[in-house]
Amino acid sequence: MIFCVEDDSNIRELVVYTLESTGFKARGFEDGSSFLEALALESPELVLLDIMLPGEDGMELLKKLKASPKTRDIPVIMVTAKGAEYDKVKGLDSGADDYVTKPFGMMELVSRIKAVLRRSRKNGAKNEDTIVLGEIEIDTRKHEVTTDGKVVNLTLKEYELLKRLMKNSNIVLTRDQLLEDIWGYDFDGETRTVDVHVRTLRQKLGKAGERIETVRGVGYRMCE
Repeated sequence: MIFCVEDDSNIRELVVYTLESTGFKARGFEDGSSFLEALALESPELVLLDIMLPGEDGMELLKKLKASPKTRDIPVIMVTAKGAEYDKVKGLDSGADDYVTKPFGMMELVSRIKAVLRRSRKNGAKNEDTIVLGEIEIDTRKHEVTTDGKVVNLTLKEYELLKRLMKNSNIVLTRDQLLEDIWGYDFDGETRTVDVHVRTLRQKLGKAGERIETVRGVGYRMCE
């Protein structure tokens, strides 16, 4: 899904139509507030972001995207009538992946989008050191967990439990599976070890701990 944030309805509708006719899924937004509301429910593969918008402008929205662990890796192409070199440099320095100046050809825009997505996917394949689910992020090189950018101090077993759940998001893992994978031995029915660690993990994660769902009689699942 590609999000297009553009206050000019003619341009917005043309961009969405072109993207959908070339194999993409796309949604258009006329301002930052409607875009941010949708962003809270769905993570797009790429954002086309105009600078001149009512309310919060594109630069402010870009800074918000790049400041949040949940959205900072979403590629952004700035699309604007401003063609000054200063605006281009400012956008790229703030984290934009590319910059297209109006008026632009639709096929050129599609080509730019495909190029940015190729780079993004290639970089994502290499970046296996980071696991992100919502506001929770694990840096596996540092063995560091953060929620909304704040470090959470976990024991080794809590860390391994969280990593296992996040790598298998939306999949139910049984207590026996977790015990064997993390503690390294089979279990004959007593599952309090896993339950106690899940309870303390939820507490340490705070609000984000609500993502760990109990599936009664089975085990646990990490929800996106």
